[in-house]
Amino acid sequence: MNASSSHLRASAGRFVALAATLALVGAALAGCSTADAAVADNPNYTTEATDSFPVTIEHKFGETTIPSEPQRVAVVGLTEQDILLELGVTPIATTEWYGEQPYAVWPWATELLGDAEPTVLSTLDGLEYEKIASLKPDLIVGTNAGLTEESYEKLSAIAPTVTSVEGSEQYFSSWQDQTRQVAAAVGRSAAGDELIAGVETAYADAAAAHPEFAGLTATFSQGVPYEGNLWVYPDGVNTDFLTDLGFTITPGLEEYAAEAGQQAQISAENIDLIDADVIVFATESPEGVDDVLGFGTVANLDAVTGGHAVFTDGELAGAIYFLTPLSQKYVLDQLVPRLVDAVAGTAPQNTEG
Repeated sequence: MNASSSHLRASAGRFVALAATLALVGAALAGCSTADAAVADNPNYTTEATDSFPVTIEHKFGETTIPSEPQRVAVVGLTEQDILLELGVTPIATTEWYGEQPYAVWPWATELLGDAEPTVLSTLDGLEYEKIASLKPDLIVGTNAGLTEESYEKLSAIAPTVTSVEGSEQYFSSWQDQTRQVAAAVGRSAAGDELIAGVETAYADAAAAHPEFAGLTATFSQGVPYEGNLWVYPDGVNTDFLTDLGFTITPGLEEYAAEAGQQAQISAENIDLIDADVIVFATESPEGVDDVLGFGTVANLDAVTGGHAVFTDGELAGAIYFLTPLSQKYVLDQLVPRLVDAVAGTAPQNTEG
């Protein structure tokens, strides 16, 4: 998949599972009943559960009871491996989103993966129900998987499945909610709360250290122009990494989103709408910078001509998109210095920052 153009459209629903018959899933499950012998403890776990099992997790499709501490956790969502790894729970399967990182684990999480080699699932042709079933998971995690009720039911026929909370979008659901869901499912609720508190404190500390951010407007635009538009994020759609630092997201962008909870599609003739005190372009490569600057009047925006635009490299863009506790620590480390330069009007027009 081309990470520089269309990968984040998955977050708007591009990777919603294609239809598959329940009969096919049933065939895949032959011999995988709950009567199978209990699996041995996962040798790659680095922590122990602190919650008592069974646990019951409420979510948008009802509730799921997990009878005992899961040892074979399969991730069918785009980003949940980060949460599991930071909790000390190594999944047996991850799902490739984009970037083709080893085992679908990005650099900020590779140390936590250690020597484990999880199976990598694909969603290009829909959820791989047979492959998932063949792995004999005892928990399926899909809080950022765009699950429908139908796909949830099919996965639940394989193993207990946990998805996002009631009222959440298929994608872009609260990272705090996702962290709590995943942590509770693996019996590490307290550790999940600690992850959340740690990130929130880190953002508060960064905001306090940079009062110059407070109240300034900011725009976040993904990748490069795609299908004749820049894909820009309205307030509340994956924008916490800016608002938690004190910025205010450029207003009015939601009017250009196809649906609530999706990116705004800004055409060349409407480029002035994204101008702000600071703009973050997730350009990912030097070529991406050229593509963005060549789109409409981007090069003439006040933020661009005044040195107030940040152009990210691929890893920083990926960390912003993931929006997990683990990736946000990387974002704070890598992005805050670039934002300081942008506010001062000294940001370079390159991905090196």
